[in-house]
Amino acid sequence: MNRKYAFIIALLMATACAQAQHRDDGLVQFSGVIVTADSLRPVPFTHILVEKTNRGTTSDYFGFFSIVVHKKDIIHFSAVGFKKVEFRIPDTLSENRYSLIQVMTSDTIMLAETVIYPWPTKEQFRQAFIKLDVPDDDLEIMRKNLAYLELRDRRDKNYNPDLYGMDAAMNYRNYVDNYTNKMYYAGQAMPNSLLDPLAWLKFIKAWKRGDFKKKY
Repeated sequence: MNRKYAFIIALLMATACAQAQHRDDGLVQFSGVIVTADSLRPVPFTHILVEKTNRGTTSDYFGFFSIVVHKKDIIHFSAVGFKKVEFRIPDTLSENRYSLIQVMTSDTIMLAETVIYPWPTKEQFRQAFIKLDVPDDDLEIMRKNLAYLELRDRRDKNYNPDLYGMDAAMNYRNYVDNYTNKMYYAGQAMPNSLLDPLAWLKFIKAWKRGDFKKKY
């Protein structure tokens, strides 16, 4: 009885092994490298998919790939910037290995125009456009500079520091002049205006004109 069961088990195992061996006969280790058609440079990260299945792989940086497929499988090669290529695994292979150098041709891809706006709605764009601060062009900048210079000259001619005192611009100019004179005469004695005959001449003329008289 034990021999009978042992024989049946051995027969079932042999049948399973034969079926498995028959199924494995259709498997092929498919490997190769993907290159460009013009310069034979490797095409990295190419998508390799087996048709009507969820199996696939991706080539490495050097364009090399390897995947297990069946005979008669259709393999799809696709990469950005290249035309898609199909290849059918031959069914007349005598070995379970197959190598391929797949050549891919460059393809130009026209992308649709994409416009990115910083405003999510048209109403917000309208408000931003109305409140937009347009920068001055070169002509407007020149006009503003000339207007400022004209205003400064007019102010310097009509401004009387004896009545109103020195303004900020005059104080700054006086400070810079004094600092410049100090640095110019550094290490030596500065000239004394009391011994300057021209300064005395100006003082005498001003005294004769009555510039030092009090005005009420």
